[in-house]
Amino acid sequence: MFEINSTIEGKEFNLHKLEQLLKPKGYVIGGNWDYDRGFFDYKMADEGGYQFLRVPFIAVHGELDSPGVIVKLGTPFVLEHVYQKGLDDYADSSNMSASFNQFSEPEDPDGNLDKKYIQMGKDLVNELETILS
Repeated sequence: MFEINSTIEGKEFNLHKLEQLLKPKGYVIGGNWDYDRGFFDYKMADEGGYQFLRVPFIAVHGELDSPGVIVKLGTPFVLEHVYQKGLDDYADSSNMSASFNQFSEPEDPDGNLDKKYIQMGKDLVNELETILS
């Protein structure tokens, strides 16, 4: 993981309006959100894993699933998830969740980032600073 300091950190936005600005640029709200926090993810590549720019946010007024929620942005960071090839050693077939969770655990959730992805992340954050100023 590589954090990128930015002027967007600490800024507050209506989540719906923020989505309208970021989704056309390729950002999605990651699937691991909670009622009070989440991430905008930008998939940069999938070279031997997945390389993302991730922009965290927390709810400061309301909850994420309620209309009009206001969120505050955190420090953007670049990360790489390297996934195992083959079967997941930790899969539990003794319960029903195994039937639905077919994805392997990350081999290395904080893979070694290539400098090109760090630079790409910095460029994307510069673009975000322009969009969100």
